[in-house]
Amino acid sequence: MDHDILKTLIPFNALTRHNLKLLAEEAKIQSLPAGTHLFAEGDEDKLSIYLLSGEVMLTASDRIRPRQLVGGTPSASYPLAQLKPRQFSGIAVTPVSILSIDSRLIDRMLSWDQVATYEINEFESSEDMEWMMRLLRSETFQKLPAVNTNELFRRFQPIRVKAGQIIVRQGDQGDYYYLIKTGRADVLRKIEKGHKVSVIAQIQAGEGFGEDALLTGAPRNATVVMAADGVLMRLKREDFNELLREPLVDWLELDEIRSLVKTGAVLLDVRLEDEFLHATIKGSVNFPLHLLRKKVPELDTNRHYIAFCQTGSRSGAAAFLLTQRGYKVSVLHGGLEGLRQHAH
Repeated sequence: MDHDILKTLIPFNALTRHNLKLLAEEAKIQSLPAGTHLFAEGDEDKLSIYLLSGEVMLTASDRIRPRQLVGGTPSASYPLAQLKPRQFSGIAVTPVSILSIDSRLIDRMLSWDQVATYEINEFESSEDMEWMMRLLRSETFQKLPAVNTNELFRRFQPIRVKAGQIIVRQGDQGDYYYLIKTGRADVLRKIEKGHKVSVIAQIQAGEGFGEDALLTGAPRNATVVMAADGVLMRLKREDFNELLREPLVDWLELDEIRSLVKTGAVLLDVRLEDEFLHATIKGSVNFPLHLLRKKVPELDTNRHYIAFCQTGSRSGAAAFLLTQRGYKVSVLHGGLEGLRQHAH
């Protein structure tokens, strides 16, 4: 899309050249006939809609006089009926051209732009920009403070990898967190009984791995092998803890969790099945950490989950993994050990 169009709109005009270029790739322009309903009063969509040409009528149930906007005028440099729920309905009076884009992405980019202390000059190829936008659209990065996002892009180290290359090995200590920029990988796990190795998950471009060992301090619980040539972005343990772990894990105390459960939150016991069968919190369901990637589709994105384990270590890892995939997850601080201490 032509960057000059965005430069005439507010707040795009406040962005740096690089970030304006990124948002231009996400903006969608449509030509619509007269009579088209663009949005309705009360809508809670996540879009910012701009009128580029033509005329739009804004009407509201509690206003006698409608408002008419014309593309190309100063008023049209702002998004239409931006407050949510929308305070107006919008109808095209003439054929119109509109630009739409995710409001959250605009705000995210503005925050990032205004805290950045450098410009990432090396990220100029279409591959780089696609990767960056994939991350900025992800649930993980939506939840991070903008300054953390800025630092992450600075500290990630790119590594070229080949199909068949082992990136992490089951049993090794964790040292890095990885994101797949391009390519894909298989997750293999060896079951102690019979030493059988099976593929338990596949990781695609834009997804991460290696967080389990960094969060729990335990050895790697699976082996990750590249299934295709590609590029990984690697983050040191210290940087991972500072910039990703702490902002994303929502630790709660027992009283807070009791209130959430009363309103429909689901308790997730992420310990092993044998541990779960021996003793657990009444009403909880068992989703062992090492099977979580495989079992994620069984969870409901509309529910709030409370993860717990013995001490809080494994449940912290589970919360991080699920938060990355768009689930609302909190963690019982101190785990079951904390409950016992609380009881005494």
